[in-house]
Amino acid sequence: MARFSGRGRGFRGRPRPGRGKPQAGPGAAIVDQEQSASYRPMGAALTIQEIAADKLTKIAEENWSTAMRSKPKPPAFKPSIVDQLYTSELNGDQDTAPKLKRIMLLEISQYLENYLWPNFDERTATYQHVMSIILMVNEKFRENVPAWDGFKQREDALPGFFNRVVTLKAGRQLRQHEKVAYLMFAINAFQSLENSAVRARVLKLASLPLWHALSKGRLQLELHAHEQLDKAWRRLAKRDAKAVQSDPTCISAAKQPEAVFLPQMLDEFLQVLDEVAPAADSEAMQEAEPEVADLAGPENKQKLLYCERFVEFLTDLLSQLPTRRFIRTLLEDRAILTKCRMSGLFQHPQARLFVQLVDLFQFYMMFPIDDHTGDPVSDEDVTAAHYEKVQQVQRLFFKHVPKLRDLALANCGSVEKRDTLRKYLNLLQPEELKFLVTQQLRLVAEDDPWADRIEFLMEVMVTTYERRRFQTEVINELPLYPTEAILWDENQVPDVHYTGENCLALPKLNLQFLTFHDYLLRNFNLFRLEATYEIREDISDVIGRVGAFRDEESDQIGFRGWARMAAPIQEYTIIEVRKPNVGENKPADVTADIVIDTTNMRGDIRSEWDETKQHDVLFLLTIRPPDQAELAVLQQGGAELHPAEKFGLAYVRGCEVLDIKDEEGGLMNDFTGRVKRDEWHPPNGFRRTVTVAMDTAQYQMDITHMQATKGEDLYGTFNMVMRRKPKENNFKAVLESIRDLMNEDTVMPDWLHDIFLGYGDPAQAKYTHMPTDQLLQTIDFKDTFLDAGHLKGSFPGSEVHLQQGLQQAQPQRPFKVTFAQPPPQPQADGKSAKKRKKSGGGGAEDAEVAAAAAPQSQTLTAQSYTPPDPGPYPQDKPPENSVRFTPVQVEAIKSGVQPGLTMVVGPPGTGKTDTAVQIMHVLYHNCPGQRTLLITHSNQALNDLFEKILERDVPARYLLRLGMGEQELATEMDFSRVGRVNAMLARRLELLAEVEKLARQFGVAEDVAYTCETAAHFWLLHVLSRWEKFLAQAQQKKTPECVKELFPFKAYFADAPGTLFAGLDYAADVEKARGCWRHLRSMFQELEECRAFELLKGQADRVNYLMTKQAKIVAMTCTHAALKRREFLQLGLKYDNLLMEESAQILEIETFIPMLLQRQEDGYSRLKRVILIGDHHQLPPVVKNMAFQKYSHLDQSLFTRFIRLGTPYIQLNAQGRARPSLAKLYNWRYEALGDLPNVTQQERFRKANAGLAYDYQFIDTPDFEGRGETVPVPYFFQNLAEAEYVVTLYQYMRLLGYPAEKISMLTTYNGQKALLKDVVERRCAHHPAFGVPHKIATVDKYQGQQNDYILLSLVRTRAVGHIRDVRRLVVALSRARLGLYIFGRAELFANCYELRPAMKQLLARPQQLHLHPSERVTSCRRNLNTVGKPIIIPGLPELAGLVGNMAAQWEAQAEKQAMQTETDGAVEEATGDDDSPAVAADGVEDAAPANRVTSTDDAVQGTASHRDAVETSGAVQADASSAVDANADEPMPDVVGDANASQRVAGVTPDTDAAPSADAVEARRHEKKKAAAKD
Repeated sequence: MARFSGRGRGFRGRPRPGRGKPQAGPGAAIVDQEQSASYRPMGAALTIQEIAADKLTKIAEENWSTAMRSKPKPPAFKPSIVDQLYTSELNGDQDTAPKLKRIMLLEISQYLENYLWPNFDERTATYQHVMSIILMVNEKFRENVPAWDGFKQREDALPGFFNRVVTLKAGRQLRQHEKVAYLMFAINAFQSLENSAVRARVLKLASLPLWHALSKGRLQLELHAHEQLDKAWRRLAKRDAKAVQSDPTCISAAKQPEAVFLPQMLDEFLQVLDEVAPAADSEAMQEAEPEVADLAGPENKQKLLYCERFVEFLTDLLSQLPTRRFIRTLLEDRAILTKCRMSGLFQHPQARLFVQLVDLFQFYMMFPIDDHTGDPVSDEDVTAAHYEKVQQVQRLFFKHVPKLRDLALANCGSVEKRDTLRKYLNLLQPEELKFLVTQQLRLVAEDDPWADRIEFLMEVMVTTYERRRFQTEVINELPLYPTEAILWDENQVPDVHYTGENCLALPKLNLQFLTFHDYLLRNFNLFRLEATYEIREDISDVIGRVGAFRDEESDQIGFRGWARMAAPIQEYTIIEVRKPNVGENKPADVTADIVIDTTNMRGDIRSEWDETKQHDVLFLLTIRPPDQAELAVLQQGGAELHPAEKFGLAYVRGCEVLDIKDEEGGLMNDFTGRVKRDEWHPPNGFRRTVTVAMDTAQYQMDITHMQATKGEDLYGTFNMVMRRKPKENNFKAVLESIRDLMNEDTVMPDWLHDIFLGYGDPAQAKYTHMPTDQLLQTIDFKDTFLDAGHLKGSFPGSEVHLQQGLQQAQPQRPFKVTFAQPPPQPQADGKSAKKRKKSGGGGAEDAEVAAAAAPQSQTLTAQSYTPPDPGPYPQDKPPENSVRFTPVQVEAIKSGVQPGLTMVVGPPGTGKTDTAVQIMHVLYHNCPGQRTLLITHSNQALNDLFEKILERDVPARYLLRLGMGEQELATEMDFSRVGRVNAMLARRLELLAEVEKLARQFGVAEDVAYTCETAAHFWLLHVLSRWEKFLAQAQQKKTPECVKELFPFKAYFADAPGTLFAGLDYAADVEKARGCWRHLRSMFQELEECRAFELLKGQADRVNYLMTKQAKIVAMTCTHAALKRREFLQLGLKYDNLLMEESAQILEIETFIPMLLQRQEDGYSRLKRVILIGDHHQLPPVVKNMAFQKYSHLDQSLFTRFIRLGTPYIQLNAQGRARPSLAKLYNWRYEALGDLPNVTQQERFRKANAGLAYDYQFIDTPDFEGRGETVPVPYFFQNLAEAEYVVTLYQYMRLLGYPAEKISMLTTYNGQKALLKDVVERRCAHHPAFGVPHKIATVDKYQGQQNDYILLSLVRTRAVGHIRDVRRLVVALSRARLGLYIFGRAELFANCYELRPAMKQLLARPQQLHLHPSERVTSCRRNLNTVGKPIIIPGLPELAGLVGNMAAQWEAQAEKQAMQTETDGAVEEATGDDDSPAVAADGVEDAAPANRVTSTDDAVQGTASHRDAVETSGAVQADASSAVDANADEPMPDVVGDANASQRVAGVTPDTDAAPSADAVEARRHEKKKAAAKD
């Protein structure tokens, strides 16, 4: 029996058998508390009780809490408190690093915002004060929250703070953990170039004065090679000399912080690098067995971390042009890369991460780019420069080094080899080698501490002159499928629980990129590793389920369990290995057959395997379960085993499906046309043979390794094949698309090129900066403006001259608007590529981006015109727009129609989709010859956009929807490729029938309608000639009756509605005649478009023609674009415009690929417009691995990056979704976000929510039986109290008549979503009064959707969790139209700095539910602002008691109605009278219209246990409408006062002895039924 509210005993047990891991479904919603007791993730390390009891909290409350600061006389600042806290809590006087918990607690208390920064003074601040600020900033970056926002209150003091930071080490020796913190701050600062205040300070540290640290020889070489820099250097020297001469105490330029900051850090790094693991720099040490230093100690751990972080720092500096320009020369002069590779740490077995970081550092040191111009260097130029360098050194050897004359005369191919170089260099004496390297070649400074190390000098020479492989070669040979080696490499594919305390060997996506190749390579690596992580999770799940074991007798591997996505391999055979292609060293193809047996599979699972398609990706696994002895060895020292070790996963290889055959060899799921439709038959037998293509690069690597090590043939060991869900298994095609782009010359429009890489003027792509000859001076806005007043109001600040049409009494739509020629904009230097490295690419602060919404004042000329009559039939009339667009939306439409980049920020409910549709509509009519690509992230958003375009004046034959989501379109028409072809062929037949009808009326042979070609001849010979003759005759007569008499097509249009020609007005009749003519002309034009489909006989050719020629608007998701890029290029797809909706939710690379779905034309891009619409204040793209989010910023969208760069955007400024009171909860995140008139004028927004005193509330939810949040498995957060509270409120709303489809339940965690589904399933799903809500989802998954009422569970009670990301908060608060009810721990979220603006409003209202149970949805007339006299619900038990009472009354009424219905039916049978009225139960229609009770059985089923609880609870049984009338003047009965009774109602402490059984209830019901029948 279902239970309505309370805890629910059924939830206490473990997951039900067969349900699997918690993510698999609601069945595993709750695990025993004991299971989660041992797991306390980092974010949950601080409970509310711990925070409240901690001494830091007490210090904060007394000194810098918000309450203390708001007092008239806040406490005075005490520097001693800062010094004491730094010493005692942040380990300022200890060698060990401070505990993360202490830093977190200080940061949560707003130590930075309320105390450190407001009281910072550059002159008086102590060392401890500065270091405390550094630690707080680092913690904010670690938590991935805005770090620099807290500095805005005193931004003028930021330069002084950076001055203190730069000079902080002067005369002071920092402890090792302080060095790490200092370095982390430098990393974070150099990664924040979008902030103008930060950028201004840090870029000075990477400027020309840095070259004072170069060796004299290298400085001379650099200045000689760059004339402009030589001039700048001389100017600096003169200025410095004058300053020193005028003021002897002045610090020279060579000793300024800009010149010494980074060199001093390099010296410190080399010192630590030598300390942590000393290098073997002498022959004796090299010959002796090296003593391996232990890096596990606290001091060495910090040193190792420092070295890793410093290499990360150097990589970051080299990966951005503004910092790379001068720093790379310094690093090369000091041979930092070689010193890293020759260090003892590089050889240390515990320093694998350091090695990987050095490899990444080497890549950017050697990156092919001109450091001073920013121009990419092609492979040909790299090769030419390399050989020129080799020839130069050969000439030097020939002239000055006689011992190396043989090397000087050798060919370049041998000189560039490492072994050859070392062989000849060994001929030199140490002094000769040092002289050669330091003075003749000037590769190393003579006074360098390493200059006496011969091996070091040798390595510098070899590294400089050896030939390096091109990165494209490496990428092309890289296998796309992950193997067991990378799957469990925590340095590249970290665990999901990444805390941000350590660095990773991963590239980062930030503001800027060196070149397009660099951009593609970073995205390629990160996308590949993100796919690897997801594959690892799937493999871990499978190998844990299959239960592999080793048979002791046969020594064979067997499987006790099973997994839906895996099957044992019966046979695996490689059937073909083709010879390599010319120029390659890997096989051209490797093909294999996999045999599986589906006999023992369930039918649905067998069907899934049988539906395996071509190009699906499978994974072959070798599982060898370890025995107990092997496990014991692996677990020595308490090591935690990963799934591959625990279950014995030996090998993993990926493959791609070519075809699948049944037991008799018949092809299944053939898409090549080999099997005709009429020859298809169901598969025979249960054995399936899957032919797959192995990865040829991986195969060659495996074979080479096997031959070198004499190892086993791993391809003979596979015993399990795994598949994945198709939507999650498209990584290979996307990676191939990225790799193809890296092998091509990427061509972007000139106006977008520099901005895309993050340099140049951020506004240069805006239409106001485009060449005048490319702009549309006159735009036909069609039906954008509803009337002349709307037109004038849409251009505030501009003078509008309105001209009306000749035949119009008053100006009316449509309107054409002519804009004055824009004033000349200051153009960026034509050599922008040479200048772009000097700046950090702008920033949001540098561009007044909001000004884009308020265009400059200008004079406009608007002309109203009468559109041509399209024809006499109703279907000829185009649909018209009914949306009154705001001025900002009109500016967005105008910008979108003009060429260039248009960025539209659409806050929740501001009409992003309507704006996008109108842009498409106006663009289609102003540029009819151009083609537009429509891209979104989700199928739902794409379909919404596509359906709205269908409703506009865009012919359906020009629309095409690609991808699987087309089936979900809410239209009877088929817009897939095949569907559009069939529609064109069907339309052809319809039009030819019309031609035949017309020919019959002319008396012409009907064979003119056989084909489109004969119809075209008929048009010229008969239709056009008659029309021209009619025009000539009508022009001569010009009488009112002449049109009616002479019109040649009267018979054809005889079926037109109304009178065709009145014969009263010549001009009016001629216009109607022209309308008829336009109808005929469009008909024959459409026939001409059908002609290609008539001539092309193959379906494939027709489909390709449709996509590349016919369709004007092609819609697809970003994923489909990435998957099908090769196909689009082969077909020759061309398009002029790109519109992307949801662009803030799309990965960078998935935004980039749709821009390059067509081939370049003579080195130029055809793309004219890029329109990006999104909202960077809402959630970013979904990235499952936390490390790729926090460390690599893979979740950064191109839209967000453009915003950070300062690209001008248009922000829509009026929302029409939510009540104004609800919108205030999040509109603080947006500049000047107002409300549309509908949310203040419509009745539903002005009326209060029935039964609820407020339209939004934050309901404080305490622990339930001593439990708050629980964590059954890591990061699977649940909160039973909140789940029960949410569901009980939902039940209450349903009993008041709220439709279930108008209510959605949201939560911030998947664990709570599973729990909510379980509670709803048990409490509501099977009860006719409740049903299930519209959606139960996470906030992240619900982005882009909305509902009238949202019930939100925040879950966390220990730490704020990821709702601290304000973007997630904005999404959560903006989903509701009419009512938002949030359940959470008030004291926890109230103290979060980032959430303060919203929480301040939420907590201004009571934190207990205020209800009006007597109200009903259909009858409530209370005004929104009238709270009335509500009853106050102290907690969950009281609400459960109230709901139980109301539900009992509902059931009694429903039972009464059902019995009355049965009685009436019996009377009707006896009397034959069918007119007896049915008695309706009060509230039944409102409560469950879709599930109306038709029998007493339905009313009782699932509710008896609840009714029993009500009968035994002692709660008030009176009519709820009178007992709880909150607005009555009389005293209200204490319905919820009896907490014990309410708990019994809720089922918390059920009295099982007193509760009647369901059988007793059923017996009582039958007795009542018999009594009624007798009556």
